[in-house]
Amino acid sequence: MNVTIEEQYVLKTLQDLVRINSINPMLVPGSPAELEIGNYIKDQLREMHVDTKLCELGSGRVNVVAVIAGLGGGKSLMFNGHMDTVGVHGMRDPFSAEIRGGKLYGRGAQDMKSGLAAMLAAIKTIVDSSVRLKGDVILAAVADEEHGSIGTEALVKVCKADAAIVTEPTDLEICLAHKGFCVFEIETKGRAAHGGCYMDGIDANLHMGRILAELDKHSSQLHEGRKHPLLGSPSLLVPLVSGGTHQFVYPDKCTISLERRTIPGESSGEIEAGLQEILNKLASEDPRFNATIRTAMVRDPYEISPDSEIVKIVEAAAGQVLGRIPAHIGHPWWEDSALIAESGASTVIFGARGAGLHTTEEWVEIQSVMDLARILALSAINYCS
Repeated sequence: MNVTIEEQYVLKTLQDLVRINSINPMLVPGSPAELEIGNYIKDQLREMHVDTKLCELGSGRVNVVAVIAGLGGGKSLMFNGHMDTVGVHGMRDPFSAEIRGGKLYGRGAQDMKSGLAAMLAAIKTIVDSSVRLKGDVILAAVADEEHGSIGTEALVKVCKADAAIVTEPTDLEICLAHKGFCVFEIETKGRAAHGGCYMDGIDANLHMGRILAELDKHSSQLHEGRKHPLLGSPSLLVPLVSGGTHQFVYPDKCTISLERRTIPGESSGEIEAGLQEILNKLASEDPRFNATIRTAMVRDPYEISPDSEIVKIVEAAAGQVLGRIPAHIGHPWWEDSALIAESGASTVIFGARGAGLHTTEEWVEIQSVMDLARILALSAINYCS
């Protein structure tokens, strides 16, 4: 079946979305969050006469959920995309939605208002075609993916689907896997004393230095160890270090935040146990060494079989629209797709082509958004019928 997308609708919608400031307030305090963009998406869907709800999450945080109800007896498919963006520090004109050389520029153009525009255009195509599908087609525009994923966490409690397409940017390739992450907080305890009284003071910062040296070795071992075919090796970094109170005072406490990127097959419990072994080793070498570790946050990695039905459906639709079968790729970061999959939906990631996500010059290729909309519509028609 061929599908026709209203290209002017796609372009106008994409520009409208980029021009709305939806910076996540958890990243930039005082930012407007998702309420304005959520209302825009809600209004677009209601103009299409699609059953739509604006779900309030508090303090301007909202999800938008719309359903084209099927006739029954078919499988349901969710289009999922996030409405929030990161900040705009250093950007010249972040909400211009300027078009140059077939590219549209602005914060969120690639990540991921391109996906939202394509989702809306796909829904419009299905509605305008008057095709009646057996299964439901669901559009979920969610809050907070760029921080704590409160939107998708709330969504999966009330909305279920057999399969999902998350329209994060993939350059029109099919993303089958992404990394997870664990955040650990490690604290060393010292003893405060005058800086001249070495016999009384214990330097928590120097003790943390021993841990950092061991973590550096451990990081190299991770890169040399087991690798995932799409994601490569796991990794770690220490983005935050804090210790000491004043000059001329032995620091009684030092803390670090350790971020561990994970690949499928790794568990947070095993990772924490391995880090605890490092601390135990250092404690055995110095009776004054005192360190503790706690798990602050865990997001699991995700992967889907290339032989799953939804992957094959998207491959076929992309082949029809693009004239080629997309490559299989992995993402080195975490995405909401893992939460959706945990709710029982077979989930694939497929989105537009662009560059500059989270940087000072972000853009999306306009033609790729048109192609994405066609592929989404065709995938829904094939899967839900």
